[in-house]
Amino acid sequence: MNDQQQNPDEFEEFVPQWGSTAPKGGRAVLNRILREGNKVPLFLGQTFVRSLRDVGYNNTTSAICEHVDNSIQAGATEVRVYFNQSGPKGAHEVDVAILDNGPGMPPHVLQVAMSFGGSMYYENRSGIGRFGVGMKTAALAMGPVLEVYSWQERGTIYSMTLDVEEISSSRTNLIELPEPRLMDALPSQAASIFTKPMAFPKEEAQDLLAFSEDDLSERMSKSGTLIFIPNCDRLSYKTARTLAEHATREMSRIYRRQLGDGLRLFINNRRIEAFDPTFWMQTARHVQIEGLQDTRSKLINSWPEIQIPTEENGKQTGIASVRLYMLPIESWYDLPRKTLANDLQLFSDQLVSFMRNGREVHIGVVPELSGRRHADAVWLRLQVDFSGDLDEAFGVAMNKQGVRPKKYALDIIREHIKDDVTRVREKTKEFRAAHTRTGQKSHLSEAERIAQEADALQSKPLPAYTATTEEERRALDQNLRTLALTLKRHDESDDDAFERIKKSRYLTTFKHDPYWPFYHVDFQLGKVILTVNTAHPFFTQLYEPLSRVAVQEDESDGDGGTPRGASAEGSDLLTGLQMLLLSLARTQSQMLSSEGSAEHRQLFENLRKEWSDSLKTQLQMTRR
Repeated sequence: MNDQQQNPDEFEEFVPQWGSTAPKGGRAVLNRILREGNKVPLFLGQTFVRSLRDVGYNNTTSAICEHVDNSIQAGATEVRVYFNQSGPKGAHEVDVAILDNGPGMPPHVLQVAMSFGGSMYYENRSGIGRFGVGMKTAALAMGPVLEVYSWQERGTIYSMTLDVEEISSSRTNLIELPEPRLMDALPSQAASIFTKPMAFPKEEAQDLLAFSEDDLSERMSKSGTLIFIPNCDRLSYKTARTLAEHATREMSRIYRRQLGDGLRLFINNRRIEAFDPTFWMQTARHVQIEGLQDTRSKLINSWPEIQIPTEENGKQTGIASVRLYMLPIESWYDLPRKTLANDLQLFSDQLVSFMRNGREVHIGVVPELSGRRHADAVWLRLQVDFSGDLDEAFGVAMNKQGVRPKKYALDIIREHIKDDVTRVREKTKEFRAAHTRTGQKSHLSEAERIAQEADALQSKPLPAYTATTEEERRALDQNLRTLALTLKRHDESDDDAFERIKKSRYLTTFKHDPYWPFYHVDFQLGKVILTVNTAHPFFTQLYEPLSRVAVQEDESDGDGGTPRGASAEGSDLLTGLQMLLLSLARTQSQMLSSEGSAEHRQLFENLRKEWSDSLKTQLQMTRR
């Protein structure tokens, strides 16, 4: 017997310093253990269950997905999720319910399922679930009471309740689960949810399970399970509308494979369709978007069997498969902003999707795989599929919220895909640059026109380049035609280019060269020629985004689209930026023409290079 057992009074200074809201039952049990030296349970139930309310789900949808996972793993083909809002505005309550048509659970299995760690699939890595705690922790993250109803035949429903306050008040050292209660029908509070329209969406968009409680039992499946969390006090959003909208957006993507395979998933009585962020599935909802000509992305490459150690330096490996897609930029680039942002969710950073056993566990920007967050990356998609054997390598948490891949796993995948990812980004960059060159005709001409009109007001004129004889005029025209061929736009004929070059004293052209400074100035045949480098961050982060805003359709869609007048403002900003560059080009041309020594020319070249390098470094910092 040790000293503590022999002299318990010597340890009276170890008094629990619990907070005022700590469970009284737990306090009583702990004091009794300390005072009497009783056996200490591995888990102090009164505090353990209460603490699980703060496991920390990213949002309500993530918590509900735990229950949908269980339904799918059990073999359900239909799952209904409800956000039942009731009570006066500003003081309403929200109940959450998840109903499935799975096989249901016999009473002894239900009792096991209600225990923490109790699972019929524990450490089975081939399915969605694995640990046997998700149902309880997810429910308690939303509300203090969990009610579960399960049946394997109509009229024989077994139910169990997990009440945090009731457990917290218990003064027994060992908290045991009671026997399930047998019922012949669902309680009215839960049953009423399935027989009335929800507050959102509109009633005509809802497909009710039943129209009265009398026929509910016949309309319900012969077997199934209901998860009911009444009066939730910890939800991500206050209203049923926002909760349902968020759940629809997330679950349509998370369960896209299951939905594609026939799963019927309803949220507030409205059936949801699969959303595929890779835009490869032809059963996904994007194929129905009006005006969308190309409905499928291009599969650039696939790596079906990438061997990844289950732990760093380990010999056992698992297989991950990766697919790289490029979205149809040519046909989608000029779609309305509402279509791109809202319908296609193109700008939602959905670049890399991680699918564990066919269920998405994370989506986002992963710089190690997709490169830095940038407009050039918007048009690529990566999908990484792996089984539960690689949970540790990909850092999958118990609640399946996100991944934290180990560096070695990312390094292995990156080595396979990096060249193809770079090619996709470069192709995107070149397309965007070409689109800007060909799509900004009117805006470039406006800047050139203003600069030309302002020449009469400049204190120092540019050197004149005139032809006085017919022979000189013919020679000048021939030289201008030659210059026009080098500056011709893809949508111009040779004659159109010649006429434009001949009329304008200021010309803007584009070049794509990763090793060039962001601009270059030439003064030829009396023309100030400004060349903008489309490979420089100045273009990709400033010039091109302004160009895109400038040509956006001037419309107001009233639903998150471009506000009326935004394109006009963008056009003014773009013209101002172009005139800033043209004024620089004019000044440099004028100074080199009047003081064009080799020293001056070299000074300008050094300034251009140093300024360009400095700007590139600073702009790259903004993308970190």
